[in-house]
Formats: sequence, structure tokens, C-alpha cells
Amino acid sequence: MTPDAFDQTKTALLALGGQRVWSLMVTLFGDLAQQEDSGIEGPVLSAIMAQMDVRPEAVRVALHRLRNDGWIASQKSGRTRRHALTTTSRRETLAASARIYASPTAEGGGWQLVLLEDAGSVPRDRMVGRGFTPLLPRVYLGDASAIPPVAALALTGAQPPDWLRTQIAAQMLEDEYTALLPILTQAERTLGETKLDPRDTAVLRCLIVHNWRRIVLRHPPLPPGLLPPEWAGHLCHLAVDHLLTRFPRPPLARIWPS
Repeated sequence: MTPDAFDQTKTALLALGGQRVWSLMVTLFGDLAQQEDSGIEGPVLSAIMAQMDVRPEAVRVALHRLRNDGWIASQKSGRTRRHALTTTSRRETLAASARIYASPTAEGGGWQLVLLEDAGSVPRDRMVGRGFTPLLPRVYLGDASAIPPVAALALTGAQPPDWLRTQIAAQMLEDEYTALLPILTQAERTLGETKLDPRDTAVLRCLIVHNWRRIVLRHPPLPPGLLPPEWAGHLCHLAVDHLLTRFPRPPLARIWPS
């Protein structure tokens, strides 16, 4: 590893955009402190956020917002505050984690094509909520286990042609995955077998998970057979899984304030 490989990776991930401080904190707590009895001490949180170039005043504003939103609960012990997910946010975090940390090599099930009576019979966002992604007006694709609306025509799919897989990939936030992929690939290459200290490990994981989750949670999961093997989203998934395995969650007790 070159001396600045970690800093280069951090800078590249931060530069992708969408890095609101409160949202970074949601990712951080979801990755490091989603268990019921876990939390992050104020000085430790400040040390991690500072390494992500977040100013103390921005940390305070973000914490205030998350407390008001019922996402974070804070308790004071002596001169130190301990921050933790609330019951509601922990439940939502665990639900999202099933998608964020899913194995990229898991076997997918079958798929189905659904034809609606007309383009306006079921709103698009409702179809997405059911697990379907739009292909054409009235036409949606989804996992075989997804439940289509009443009166829709559902056809079980076989091996899809390459043109269909390419067309689906183009609608699955391909540009955003394509922007993330070279950063993850570079991180795999330059970080190599190095050992990061617990604080830098927490930062690296947070930025990787944050940039991954802000894309993957915005579209329904589709069976692998509906997407080309070289799809940037799948390659990102492989890289995310490899990096998170290579740099496991650090013990919070070993992250010392700056």
C-alpha cells in the first residue's frame, strides 16, 4: 500500500456526492451499532466524523436532526454522551441491512413479466414497492416471488435474451454504479493486505457502505439471470463484499478520540 492509499480512497468516495452529514451518520450507526445493546460514545463519534472531514458543528447539527427525527437517542453519563439507534430506527436498519449486506453470489430465483391492464392502472411507485422494475409502459419485471396486482397478467420467464438483459441494466442506475466501480476496484488494488487502525477501518466501511446503499436501496432486487454478468451493479456488489470482508467491523472500544 502506498502511504496515501487510504486518503485517496476516502477522498474519492467523499467526492461522489450525496454525503450529507446526517446520512453518513445513519450509515455509520447502521454498520457499527445496530445491535440492541450497542451505541457510540460522543468522543468516538467525533473522531470518526473528523476523519471524514466533517466539522464539529456539523456533527452537532446532524445529531440534533436525528434526535428530532427519532432516529438517534442520546444519554449522558458524566461528561460523555452515548448515542444509539432507537427501537424504530434499529428495526428499519435491520430490514435494510438484509439488502445492503446480501451475498453477491447468492443463487437467484426465477423471474416473471407482468402486464398491467393499462399504464395508469397501478402507479409506478406501487409496482416498485412490490418488487417490480419497469421495462415499458404497462410492462414490469420482477422476481418470481413478487406478488403482482390483481387482474395483471403474469408470465413466468425462462432464459432471457441478451438484448433484454442489457435493456434492464440500463434502467438500474447503471451510471451511478459505473461511477462507483472504479473507486472500489482501485481500493481493492491499493489497500491490498494492509492493516488499518480501528478508526480508519470504521471510516472506510462507512464510506463504502454509504455509497453502496444510496444506490442499491433505490431499485428493486432482481434475479441475477435478468442482468448481464458484466453489469456494473453486480461488479460493485462483488467489490463491496470483498472490501467489507477484508476490513471487518472494528471494536468500538478500540477507537480512541483524537
